[in-house]
Amino acid sequence: MRSANLVFLFVILLLVSAAAKAQVLGDPVDVGQDFQKLENVYFIGNKVTSFDTATGQGTLQWERYWRNTTLSFNKIDVGFIRGRATEFPNTEYDQDPVLPFAISFVSPRTIRLRLSTRDVPLSDGQSLMLAGPVAKDSSWRVEQNDKEIIYTGAHGRVRIVKQPWHVEIYDQKGRLLTRTQNLGDPGTFFAPVPFSFVRRSNDLARRIAATFELQHNEKIFGCGESFTRFDKRGQRVLVSTRDGMGTQSELMYKPIPFFLSNNGYGMFVHTSAPLTFDFGKYFDAHNVIYSGDEDLDLFIFLGEPKDILSEYTALTGRSPVPPLWSFGFWMSRITYNSEAQVREVAKQLRAHQVPSDVIHIDTGWFETDWRNDYRFAPSRFTDPAKMMRDLREQGFRVTLWQYTYFTGKNDLWKEMVAKGYHVKNDRGQLPSEDATIDFSNPEAVKWYQDKIRDLLKLGVGAIKVDFGEGAPITGQYASGLSGWYEHNLYPLRYNKAVADVTTDTTGENVIWARSTWAGSQRYPLHWGGDAENTDSAMAAELRGGLSFGLSGFTYWSHDAGGFVQKAPRDLYRRWLAWGVLSSHTRAHGAPPRDPWEYDEALTEDFRRALGLRYSLMPYIYAQAKDSSARGFPMLRPLFFEYPNDPTSWTIDDQYLFGSDLLVAPMFAAGDRRKVYLPPGAWIDYQSGRVYEGEKWHEIVAGKIPVVLLVRNHSVLPHIKVAQSTKDMDWNNVELRVFSTDNAPVSGLFTRPDSGLQRLSLAARGRTFALREDPQAGKVKWEITTPALVR
Repeated sequence: MRSANLVFLFVILLLVSAAAKAQVLGDPVDVGQDFQKLENVYFIGNKVTSFDTATGQGTLQWERYWRNTTLSFNKIDVGFIRGRATEFPNTEYDQDPVLPFAISFVSPRTIRLRLSTRDVPLSDGQSLMLAGPVAKDSSWRVEQNDKEIIYTGAHGRVRIVKQPWHVEIYDQKGRLLTRTQNLGDPGTFFAPVPFSFVRRSNDLARRIAATFELQHNEKIFGCGESFTRFDKRGQRVLVSTRDGMGTQSELMYKPIPFFLSNNGYGMFVHTSAPLTFDFGKYFDAHNVIYSGDEDLDLFIFLGEPKDILSEYTALTGRSPVPPLWSFGFWMSRITYNSEAQVREVAKQLRAHQVPSDVIHIDTGWFETDWRNDYRFAPSRFTDPAKMMRDLREQGFRVTLWQYTYFTGKNDLWKEMVAKGYHVKNDRGQLPSEDATIDFSNPEAVKWYQDKIRDLLKLGVGAIKVDFGEGAPITGQYASGLSGWYEHNLYPLRYNKAVADVTTDTTGENVIWARSTWAGSQRYPLHWGGDAENTDSAMAAELRGGLSFGLSGFTYWSHDAGGFVQKAPRDLYRRWLAWGVLSSHTRAHGAPPRDPWEYDEALTEDFRRALGLRYSLMPYIYAQAKDSSARGFPMLRPLFFEYPNDPTSWTIDDQYLFGSDLLVAPMFAAGDRRKVYLPPGAWIDYQSGRVYEGEKWHEIVAGKIPVVLLVRNHSVLPHIKVAQSTKDMDWNNVELRVFSTDNAPVSGLFTRPDSGLQRLSLAARGRTFALREDPQAGKVKWEITTPALVR
């Protein structure tokens, strides 16, 4: 009997722990939990009490509700019931407060909705997340009557129903895209959370639930570098920075408060407070934005994915093009730790003819591994400045790891604390363990940048901006804000601090960062964190990269082979073949990573795959310039280029590299895989075989273990393979034409010292010729037409 009681007690404890997971240090906050608590007071948007069409500002009455329980059929249900004011003195508090809201327009495609949960003037909302002052567009026409307010623009219409309050968003053809959801939307026995805010009982803080309707077949994408299923419909996404600890969980190094829908709109929540996006998980027909902010500043973008990303990046900024050398191969591991070792790696790369531009030194360049003091270990680096000068002559840049957490054993800990450059704990005292640089303190930023500047002046090419996800969420910051707002903003401040000092010192805007927030795309580039060495992690890494690209980031990379352990040989060669077709390419992780430490066959795989990348450098660099200018990702889901193809919206294990190359990585051992091709004809880059679009095919990978296809009627500029981008000959370029029917072809071209130019070629007999030479004789063109297999 006692044994049975113990078993029963154990089961109860398991159930309790599952229902109430302990919040440990660093866990993301689920803001939505506040909307399930009986003790909180709920306010639901009811009616517009005033509105000025000249300013777009008005007031909205919020009706008070409580959570209540009902008993029926042996179950308890929790719903909403009309509440009454219980504050005292009752003359000082409103039962149903009337609070400000506003609607404005940034462009013909961008709508801005703002509201406050307190009776204070609405802020203009300027912040570090935005690229500059928010524009105002006056092209929208407005009309108002007793029941509604209607705005009409070139690309859409906004209808505000005064009572019960609704905001409805339509496209230019009158098709409903989405609308806010009030109490009773839709009629149901369930109790979904309507558009509302709560006043928390434990601290009287407000939290917002911005609830919108989802169509039955709607798909949602974005949210930053999310490694879960690509389509976020049916998921609950916690938008708060956290060391992802790999690529196999819902944790995110790079959350971004932005998403887009296949229904023709996207949304950006302009805040750095924690957020929870519930995309139909709790209630299938509702998309609920739970915000930890007391104000809502919501931007809504209209159009197809390209339109939406162009609008979003016009608001928050676009990625400048990193220097050409950064597009070369980055050779790294955990960790090279001496001058002799670095010189030997450079020697072996050139001896084995493995093209490379960067050698990265990770945590091992200090006297004590991981103890970041910004000084080369004198015991292992005799003359780091000369080492970097010598390597640069050979075509190598050296990049260095560092981070902004300092333990008590680090001499810099004492200096930081003495000068007040650290984030204080919630009591305004010392940090409990690591001291974290407070980037909201201008003096701390200058102190930190001076250390980075000294390294750059010494000859360092770029700085690895590692970590940044763990800024204390309960800490006190020099900005006057708590970690509730500074935690997510920290990666943006961190990215900016390093990018600014790098640009100022070297003239090049390039970092290698792991964490981000909205606006970080202005400081490229970023990589996908510490992936596990598995096929599953490789596939998840791609999902994360595609989601990241759909969140405003042009450039993104990942550690070929995975990070955690020695990369399995077959996985390493397959992952590298994908890596060379990413915006940037790096081998990094637990040793060994140098291919010659495996065998000659893998070294040949490296030569072949990197030879492909280096020969395609004119295509890659031109696509980079075009993507940066337009706010597009270099790695694009199929639907980005083919939004009218339904199947393209379902594909998460293929992508387009720029506008003209389709890449299907090999996520399992073998020589073939199933590939979906969008509309049009496609040509296998390695075999020349022609495939019909809007169909699935089983395609055999070539000697480079990846499926790579070219869009029909494309021309890809190639260059002779060099061991470094420094040694590339941009005066002699091959134009490789892909056309199944001799129809004209087009593409993009640029040189390092010129702008972006369009190539246009037409058939002349059995070959093709440029209709016009965009380089006016500066480049010798060799036009080739690969043999096609039908």
